This record gives sequence, C-alpha cells and structure tokens, in this order.
Amino acid sequence: MSRRRRSKRAHKAERLVFNWTLSQRSIGVSLAAIALVAVALVGGLLFRNLSSGGGAPAEPRTAAIVDQLSEHDPNPAFAAAATDMLEDAGYVVGYYPSEEVTVDFYRELPTHGHDLIVLRSHSTQVRKVWRDEMVDEVVIFTTEPYSPAGCYEDQKAQRLAGVRYHEGGDPYFGIRAEFIRTAMQGSFEDATIILMGCDGLESPTTAQAFLDKGASAFVGWTDAVSGSHSDAATERMLELLLLDGLTTEDAVSQTAAELGPDPSGAELRVLIAGG
Repeated sequence: MSRRRRSKRAHKAERLVFNWTLSQRSIGVSLAAIALVAVALVGGLLFRNLSSGGGAPAEPRTAAIVDQLSEHDPNPAFAAAATDMLEDAGYVVGYYPSEEVTVDFYRELPTHGHDLIVLRSHSTQVRKVWRDEMVDEVVIFTTEPYSPAGCYEDQKAQRLAGVRYHEGGDPYFGIRAEFIRTAMQGSFEDATIILMGCDGLESPTTAQAFLDKGASAFVGWTDAVSGSHSDAATERMLELLLLDGLTTEDAVSQTAAELGPDPSGAELRVLIAGG
C-alpha cells in the first residue's frame, strides 16, 4: 500500500475520532444545558412557592378518640366508624382505650395539639354546697382508681373528685373544672371538644373551663343519656361535620332534629367560645 493511501486512511480515521469526540462533547453540553434548565425551573418553582407563602406543607389535622368506656361499655363499631370518617376527612387519629385514661393523661391532653377531641366517657353533674360554696359542675371520669393519698396536690387544691359508676362501686378519680383550668398543661388551641357522657351541658361550668383553656366549641348533653343514643348521635354529628362540611353548630342542630332527645330527655347542645 502506498504512503499516500495510508495517509488518506489515517486522516479519515483521525476525522472519525474527532467527530466522535465532538459528538460526545455535544451530548455532554446538551445534558449540562438540560440540567441547568431543570435546576432553574425547580429553583423558580421553589422561589414562587416561598414568595407566595407556600413554604413547607401544612401539618395534617389530628383528632383523638378518648374511649374511657371501652372496658365498661364497649362499642368498637363506633370507634371504627368515627376513625374512618376522621381519616376520610384528612385527620390523623389517635385512639386511647380505657386503660390509658388516667389523671396524667388528662393533664397532658392539650399538649398533643389535637384539632378535635371525642371524649367517650362517663360524666356526671355535681350540684351541692361544699365548704359554704355552691358546687355546680360536671365531673369527667378517668379509669384511675381513687385513693385518698393519690394525686395529693390536685386533691388538696380540689381539682379532682372521687366518682363511682353506681352506688357501692369502686371509686375512680374524676376531673373537675378547676383541673381543666389550672392543672392541664398547654392550650387546646381552638379544638372542638365533644363530651359524649351524661350532663355535659346540664351546667356550663365544665364546658366553659374547656373554652377558657383555648377550645373553640364544646358539645355535650343536657341530662343523663344512654350510651346507645349518645353513640348514634355522635356518629351522625361527625358525619355532618366531617363529610358534609357543616359547621359545628349546624351539625349539632341537624343531629338533634333528626335523632331527637334521649328517652331521658337529654338534648344535644353546643357552647361556642365567645358566643
């Protein structure tokens, strides 16, 4: 083969290598350009979100189902239905069975930041003269056994009471209005409180204590109420509130109209902060 032919072939090979190198460089430049555009777009979106107040995504709303009755008067179907509705409405739900409902549980309840709290709990009205003062309030049951020496400072300050399910039954600690005002930690921060037990709004004292502690609304019964009626009414109210989008006042009003009062005469009512 002549030198001239070899030279042409060598030149052609060099040209191929050069062109391949150019192609690689072109691809690299193109990829770098695409990457820069992507970064610019993402940066622009982030800037737009931050400048418009988007920032970090909002924290999910949370709810608590405090089932103090889960041992003495269980209804797992209610807890399941309430949980489903709350989750469908976008809430993260915490369920607290009877064994967790102690004095310290209530002490720390506001610190969890729940937006809605369902108290499926026994409660009873106390109306009597005590140390020359008229006591008229609703006491909410815990499942912590009562003892004269237990929770001494709270008992000394008259923030707790001994309560029983029936005459002669075992006593438990009960939460009084003063405990809500002065012993609970933190604030309810506009939470809605639903007390499913008896007499929740027979007297406004305990309900007002929750509002004074930062709650926006308190839902309760005006007299003694059966567990079955309270479960059914609360489930319907949650449906109207969470799935149909009614206000708390309208959900309570429509539930009361649809289901009527308990056979005892107890009616579902709501107390609104500042109302």
